[in-house]
Amino acid sequence: MTIRTFSAALAIALLSTSALAQVDKAADAPVFTPEGVRAHVDFLSDDLLEGRDTGSKGLEIAARYVATRFEAMGLKPAGENGTWYQTVTFQQTDRGATPGTVTVSGPAGEKSWKHASDVLIGTSANEPKLDVAAPLVFVGYGIESAPLGINDYAGLDVKGKIVVMLRGFPKGMPSEEGAHVGATKAQAAQKHGAIGMVSIGTLQSMKARPWSRMVQMADSASYAWVGKDGKAFDEAPNIRAGASLNGPAADALFVGAPKTLTAIRKEADKAGGRPKGFALKTSIRIQNESVSKRITSPNVAAILPGSDPTLASEYVVLSAHLDHIGISKAKPGEPEGSDHINNGALDNAAGIATMLEVARAAAGAPIKPRRSIIFLASTAEERGLLGADYFARHPSVPGNKIVGNVDLDMPLLLYPFTDVIAFGADHSTLGPIVAKAVAPMNLKLSPDPMPQESIFVRSDHYMFVKQGVPAVFLATGYANGGAKAWESFLSGNYHNVGDDMKQKIDWEAGARFAEANYRITQAMADGDVAPMWYEKDFFGEVFAPGATKAKK
Repeated sequence: MTIRTFSAALAIALLSTSALAQVDKAADAPVFTPEGVRAHVDFLSDDLLEGRDTGSKGLEIAARYVATRFEAMGLKPAGENGTWYQTVTFQQTDRGATPGTVTVSGPAGEKSWKHASDVLIGTSANEPKLDVAAPLVFVGYGIESAPLGINDYAGLDVKGKIVVMLRGFPKGMPSEEGAHVGATKAQAAQKHGAIGMVSIGTLQSMKARPWSRMVQMADSASYAWVGKDGKAFDEAPNIRAGASLNGPAADALFVGAPKTLTAIRKEADKAGGRPKGFALKTSIRIQNESVSKRITSPNVAAILPGSDPTLASEYVVLSAHLDHIGISKAKPGEPEGSDHINNGALDNAAGIATMLEVARAAAGAPIKPRRSIIFLASTAEERGLLGADYFARHPSVPGNKIVGNVDLDMPLLLYPFTDVIAFGADHSTLGPIVAKAVAPMNLKLSPDPMPQESIFVRSDHYMFVKQGVPAVFLATGYANGGAKAWESFLSGNYHNVGDDMKQKIDWEAGARFAEANYRITQAMADGDVAPMWYEKDFFGEVFAPGATKAKK
C-alpha cells in the first residue's frame, strides 16, 4: 500500500490544523433526519424483497434502489464498464442426495458416522464426489504464526495426511489476533502438505458454540466467488476434505494415542494452554457428494471525487453489506401462514441507510472532500464476506490508492446510544480519527466490549485489512442501555424473522449514527495524513509490511 511519508510525530497526532478545521466544519454538517433513515430501511426490509438473499431477485431490487439513490446524488459510477454495478459470479454448493460419511479406523476397528450426527462434513466447491482417506496427525490448535512465535507443526510430518486440530485459539491470546490465525488454519495445513482437516471442540469452544447449534446449520449451502480461471476461489485448494467431529466420533480419533482427548481438552482449558501435536494411530476416510450451480449478484459502488489536486487520487471507503439471509424453511408443526422472511431491517438495511445518508450529505456539501470517497454496498456478506473480498481484490480504482475503510454492519438502533465501538481501532490511527470526529457530538469511542466474539474478523472491513488497508467496523456502543439491547437482539431477532420494522427502532438514533459516520468519513477524507497502521501492530506487519507506520 502506498502511503505518503510524514514524520512520526505528525503521524500520531493525525488531526493537524487542517483536520481540526474539518471537525469545526462538520459542526455545520447537513441535517440528518429520522425520516430519512427510516425511509431507506422501510424499503430495503419490505417483504417484497424477500430477505435480500445473495443471487435473489429481492437483492437485485435492493441493488437498483441503491444505484438510483447514488445517481440522484450526482455521484460517479464505480462499477464495471461505467455502471454502478460490479457483478460477481458465485458458486453455490449444496449437499447431494446421499449423506456424507466419516469412517475412523484404528486399534479399535472401524466405525462410521453419517453427516449431521456426531460428524459435520464440509462441502467441496471444486470436488463434487469427494472420497479422501489418510492417516491422522494431531497438531494442537493447528496455528502457525511467525509474528506470534507459534508453530504447532514443528517436528510433525503431515505431508499427505489429514490433520486433527482443536477449534479456536489458546486461552489468553488476544482475540483479534487469535481470530485471524484461527481463520487461516487451512493455509497453514496446506503449507505443510496436509490434504485434509478435522476439527474438534475445546471445553471453551463447545460452551460458546454447542454442537446442537452447529448441527442446525449442517445443511446450509456454501458459497465462493468465481475467479477469472472459472474456478471457485479457495485460499487452500489442496485441503481437499474437512470435517468437525463430536462425542464418540471425536474420541475414536485418539484410540491408542499417548494422550486422551479428555486430557488434551483439560490442558487446553488452562490460560496459555497449547497441547503439543503427535501422530495418531488412527486413519480417516471422508466421503461426500455435492451439487453446484453458478449465480450472480452485484456489488454497488459510487465515487465522490476528491477536490485536492494531490490527494484526490487516494480513496477512502465507506461500506455496508446489502444482502441478508433470505427466506427460512418452514419447520415441522408450524402454524399455517407463519412468517419465514428474514427482512434484515437492522442487519443490514440500517447500515445501508446510514451509508446512503452520508453519501447524500457529502455529495451536497458546499466544500468537497480532499480525498475521493467510495461508497460500497456489498453483496454476499452473509455468505462469507464474499462481495467485499471480491471488491477488495478487484477494486475499480488502483488498490494501492485505497487508504482507509469504515464498515457499517448492523448498527443497533434500539436505544439512544452515547458511545460507539470501532472494532479494530487499536490497530491503526483510525482509532483517534474516529474518537476526535465524534467528540463534538458528545459521543465517546469505547473499547471492544465482546472480545470473545472476535468481531474484528467477522465483517466486510476485514477483507480490506487483508489487502493492507487500515479499517474498522463501526457500531453503536454498550453505554446507556446498549449492553442490554445488544444481548437481547443477539439472542432474539438476530438472523431471525423478528428483525423487521415491527421492532421499536429509535429513528433519532439512526439520524445520529448517520451524522457520526459523516464526520468520520470527512475526517478520513480531509486529513493531511491518510490512516496508518501502528508500528509493530500484528495486522499491519502481516498485511502491510512495507507501509509507513505511526507510533502508538
